[in-house]
Amino acid sequence: MPEDIGGSERMVADWETGLKQKAQRYEAMAARVQGMSVTETSRDGHVRLTIGSNGILTDLQIAEPARERRMAEVSAEIMRTLQKAQSRIPELLQQAMAETIGTQDQTANTLFEEARKTFPAPPAEDRPQPQGHREMSFGIEDERTSPPPPPRHAQQPPVPPQPPQRRPRRDTEEDDDFGGQSFLR
Repeated sequence: MPEDIGGSERMVADWETGLKQKAQRYEAMAARVQGMSVTETSRDGHVRLTIGSNGILTDLQIAEPARERRMAEVSAEIMRTLQKAQSRIPELLQQAMAETIGTQDQTANTLFEEARKTFPAPPAEDRPQPQGHREMSFGIEDERTSPPPPPRHAQQPPVPPQPPQRRPRRDTEEDDDFGGQSFLR
């Protein structure tokens, strides 16, 4: 029986040592992930931003030439760049896991999958929106028999200027509901 107790004690000691080593590896991974950041630059180079490993914006720089663009375009470029940066987080997390705890660890793989859900790949590059206004039409589509009118910003043939029209001359003796007197006092 003493051998069984000795074997059990060794098994418990090995298990305890394994847990301590695993905890140290997880702490090393957490420290490495905590120190990570991602810096991304927009397509046009006007936006440069940095995010932490949690996906939160830590730095944003907008170049002076961006002020020549509409604010809606600049903000859309910021959001595209932010999403592109955030989509790199799972890759960095996987790299940190491979270097510290390994890629075979089930807990590590669960963390990686959660990061991929939280920070998915950005959508394909959007087509540029046409400059100008978009028109909306409200109503029942079945009632339309003719195509919708062209957008307002489309080229229209010039309208010849109309000569100014004179107001008809008023007779001073005409009753204008004020009895010829001012309504201001």
